[in-house]
Amino acid sequence: MYAPLSAGDLCTRDTIVAQRMTSLIEAARLMREHHVGSLVIVEKSPGGQVPVGVITDRDLVTAVLASDVDVHALWVDDVANAEPVTVREQASMFDALALMRTKGVRRVIVTDERGLLQGVLALDDVIEAVAEQMQAISKALTGGRSVETLRRP
Repeated sequence: MYAPLSAGDLCTRDTIVAQRMTSLIEAARLMREHHVGSLVIVEKSPGGQVPVGVITDRDLVTAVLASDVDVHALWVDDVANAEPVTVREQASMFDALALMRTKGVRRVIVTDERGLLQGVLALDDVIEAVAEQMQAISKALTGGRSVETLRRP
């Protein structure tokens, strides 16, 4: 049998991060260079990186560009959401989805039991996993028909 998929199973572990005092220009460059729509803002700790915020490409557009603010005068800490939505690695995919829905976000930061960054779980990751499950269901249905046809021509 299969174990339920967890946030840790589905998340992207290679997370692109920035520090609080990263310039917005550098943040935008990192997003473009790594083809991501967000950066996790972290502080270093002895055990790893602690997420302290998140900045999205949408934040850059709505808080900076659309407001005609001088992009050169701001840091990610000026724009980032300082209360990132986090979920533990062991949380089920369904719990992570419920949290996304409740908080109105498309991605959550995945942490370990110490609160250290482990990855980012985005709706795209969940959709990919669900699509794989749907393919498995389709193959099971097709396989069942094939077996029945062989047994009862």
